[in-house]
Amino acid sequence: MLQINDEIMIHDWELTESFTRAQGPGGQNVNKVSTAVELRFEAARSPNLLAPVKTQLKKLAGRKWTSDGAIIIRVEDTRSQARNRDIAKERLKELILQALIRPKRRIATRPTLGSQRRRLAGKLQRGVVKSLRGKVKDVE
Repeated sequence: MLQINDEIMIHDWELTESFTRAQGPGGQNVNKVSTAVELRFEAARSPNLLAPVKTQLKKLAGRKWTSDGAIIIRVEDTRSQARNRDIAKERLKELILQALIRPKRRIATRPTLGSQRRRLAGKLQRGVVKSLRGKVKDVE
C-alpha cells in the first residue's frame, strides 16, 4: 500500500516490481546481484485516480507511459536493492502529486502597439545591416 496523500492510496495489486542487474560501477557485485528496480504502476486501471488526473499523469510521464496505460519507472541509482525500491516509489509518488496540481488556464493577450512598433523597427534595422554586408561597388 502506497500512501500518496490523505485521499489517494495505491493498492499493492496496482504495483509490480521486477529486479534486474544494474549497469555501471559495482565491481564483481554488479554481475551477481539484481539491484536495479523496474516499478510498474497500472495507472489507467487505477480506481483511485480521477480521469483528469490520469490525463495529466499521461502528459507528465511521457515515455514512461506504456501503450496499455501503465507507468514504468526504472531505478538503478544505488547498489542497494531496498534503497532503489524506495527511490522508485518516491518518484512515482512525486509524479502523481505533480499530476494532482491543476495547470493554470492561459489567458490570451495581444501584443501592445509599442511592442509591435519596436519589433518592426528592429526588423528594419536588421535588414539595413544585412543589406550593407554585400560586396562594395567600385565608384569611379
